[in-house]
Formats: sequence, C-alpha cells, structure tokens
Amino acid sequence: MKIKVDENLPTSVATSLRSRGLDAHTVAEERLAGTKDPNLLEVARAEDRMIFTLDRGFGDIRAYPPGSHPGIVVFRLDADDAETARAAALQLVDHHDLEDLRGAIAVVQRGTVRVRRPPS
Repeated sequence: MKIKVDENLPTSVATSLRSRGLDAHTVAEERLAGTKDPNLLEVARAEDRMIFTLDRGFGDIRAYPPGSHPGIVVFRLDADDAETARAAALQLVDHHDLEDLRGAIAVVQRGTVRVRRPPS
C-alpha cells in the first residue's frame, strides 16, 4: 500500500511506516505544503496513494465520496504530539489490513476505527 502523509502529521509517521515496509511519502517531502485539500487528493489519486491526515475536512463523504479515491484515514488523536500520532498510525497498520480500507474513509480514534466504504 502506498501512503501520502499530510503536512499536519509529523514526518516521523512516514519514517515509521517505511520501517514497516510501506511506501510512505510526506506532503512536505514532495513540496506540496499548503496545497488545497481537493488538489492534494488529486495528487494522491494520480499516485494511487491513501492519505493519512489529521484534517477532519477529509472525512466529509459529500466532498470525498468513498470509492472516488484510493482511501483516506483521518486520525482524531487525544494528544497533539508526534509520539501519539506515530503510535496511532503504527497501531492502525499493525492491526488492520490497509487494502481493506482501499477507497474508504476511515476515522481512527483511540480503540476504534470507523469506516465508510464505497457502495457495492
């Protein structure tokens, strides 16, 4: 699975994902910082990359309907620090098949993952 880590997550998230064998790029590495959400999604779609983000706007199924993109994971964290973000991302990839989230919008909170899947 290929992942694009949004600029609102620390780069350590991408580093940790790479250590798990995932192909993770950051928005900052690609000089896309400040890119509007719809444009960022277009880049992710062209690269077939799932987006990992803190931006709750990406969870809007009217703007980003399931099935219209490679997948979006919105993290809703209890704390605003790099270690919490890194731990949440690793917990997700260690305990869930990311291919199962392809095309879906997943909202990750402590102890739960809510998923809106594409229509069958």
